[in-house]
Amino acid sequence: MSRILIVEDETRIASFIAKGLRAAGFESEQAGSGTQAIVQLANGSFDLVILDLGLPQMDGFDVLEKIRSGGDEIPVIILTARTSVEDTVHGLSSGAQDYMSKPFRVEELIARVKLRLKSSDDAAGAASIAGAEREPSERLEHLGVVLEVPTRQASVEGEPVELSAREFALAEVLLTHPRQVLSRDQLLAMVWDSAAETSSNLVDVYIRYLRNKLGSQRIVTVRGAGYRLATGEELAREQ
Repeated sequence: MSRILIVEDETRIASFIAKGLRAAGFESEQAGSGTQAIVQLANGSFDLVILDLGLPQMDGFDVLEKIRSGGDEIPVIILTARTSVEDTVHGLSSGAQDYMSKPFRVEELIARVKLRLKSSDDAAGAASIAGAEREPSERLEHLGVVLEVPTRQASVEGEPVELSAREFALAEVLLTHPRQVLSRDQLLAMVWDSAAETSSNLVDVYIRYLRNKLGSQRIVTVRGAGYRLATGEELAREQ
């Protein structure tokens, strides 16, 4: 049975979530502060974290950073009253697998918990296969952009470029499909493994970040369809 850590300082909300998880067949524990959550994660065995952001003692973003900096890949669903695009992007780019806003329906939360747990299991299996098949020198190149996949290093025309983990993942997907138009839904699924709303501009935000770092002319918007990498001819015309 999967065990969920609920990090929420409002007891009523935490109890409501715990009741819904119990009805769905999950075990759960509650942490009322960020520091308490870190202690429980260190001392217990959990399969997923439901994380509020407005916590006493330690902000939810700090908790997430602490989890990821220690190398823990446990799935994290942020559940918060903060609904801005900036907070959503920050949460997802910092390593959360999902971002839900309050007020929320417990049925939707349970569905997302099940999805993240399944994705985590699938990713673990895929990682073991990929680890056996991938050459350590794997490298992706397209018109001056180079990604060194094992070391997560990027360069443009020989100059190193600093990419966040999510930016690198997005660039990797684009370079793996250099002649294909990828829709926003496809990119959400491939980069974020996300069930996010199709109206979300998360993909557009990260495309803009990537254009700023790789060159705006290298990523083409195909109106009504999605994004693809520029061809050599298109790149030459822009230069």
